[in-house]
Amino acid sequence: MFEYTLLAQEKRARVGVFQTPHGELQTPVFAPVGTQATVKTLTPEHLKELGASLVLSNTYHLYLRPGDELVAEMGGLHQFMQWPRPMLTDSGGFQVFSMALTRKIDDDGVTFKSHIDGSTHRFTPEKSIAIQENLGADIIMAFDECSDPNNHEYSRIAMQRTHRWAERSLQAHTRADQALFGIVQGGVDADLRAQSAEFIASLPFPGIAIGGLSVGESKEEMHRSLEVVDPLLPENKPRYLMGVGTPEDLINGIARGVDIFDCVLPTRLARHHAAFSSTGRLNLMNATYKRDQRPIDESCDCYTCRTFTRAYIRHLINARELLAGTLISIHNLRALIQLVTDIRGYILEGSFESKFPGLLEKWGNNAGKQSGLPKSTL
Repeated sequence: MFEYTLLAQEKRARVGVFQTPHGELQTPVFAPVGTQATVKTLTPEHLKELGASLVLSNTYHLYLRPGDELVAEMGGLHQFMQWPRPMLTDSGGFQVFSMALTRKIDDDGVTFKSHIDGSTHRFTPEKSIAIQENLGADIIMAFDECSDPNNHEYSRIAMQRTHRWAERSLQAHTRADQALFGIVQGGVDADLRAQSAEFIASLPFPGIAIGGLSVGESKEEMHRSLEVVDPLLPENKPRYLMGVGTPEDLINGIARGVDIFDCVLPTRLARHHAAFSSTGRLNLMNATYKRDQRPIDESCDCYTCRTFTRAYIRHLINARELLAGTLISIHNLRALIQLVTDIRGYILEGSFESKFPGLLEKWGNNAGKQSGLPKSTL
């Protein structure tokens, strides 16, 4: 049921197809994040129109509200949120990392306090899998521990714990219609990353996630970590880089063998009036756009860019109209989905290597410092 077929490869960049019960995923693919069973400000119809083929939801948040048992009673996430295409849920491990002041980790699991009402809860690998089986996504994650990338000694402890939890997650998994992915950890230490990649690759997961990146390390450290794990992962299984999603990150990640990406950034930026564009990130609140009759990006084919001007969107922002966030979210997500679609085509025709420098130059000014790609990789 969960077969990955590699269709083309140019150096390390890959094009493939991953079969799921709710349709095939053509990779590389970018997944919008619907943390609480909704991609903020957008309907499922918006998502289908802008070309989304995979949506991610969050185990921790849905466990707390409305509750995974209620979601199961409502027919699972697909039925509950009316999304007919493939879905992925995370394990709750990243939320454990982000709640440092309100959680306690031991070898069996994690005890934490709800951010909603302060009540105490506990996740173990078995509990995380049970919740995700209730939610019913096509792709689910083994429970893991994400650590501070700059703390080498603790990264080793967290990695070893993640490996034990991966084995327990496999043992707890009962649904044949869900693909359970293992997660590679190890911080930014090359030896730990290699050890983790080899261990997770040795287990019978149909796909492998790369966790613990984009959590405070530099772009160069992220790239080096990907270069370490890439040759150690099976060619016949999809690779998912968790929580990474600037245009530059997608270009660099695909070049280093990544197939699946997700990130909250496109919709989060939209709520703060910022838009991706091929000429650099735009802050649409700026007065310079008051009489600007151009779309956000003249090269974009999304509904927002086909229909509205920068001047109108700036007006919505100043008037505090909710439509502003919807329109910018549509554009930002379409920009990333179109980018990976274009790159898929370049790999199929064998031109990604030659187009790589131009893509970075075009999109690298949307976030942070642009980082080049080692010649040995692409």
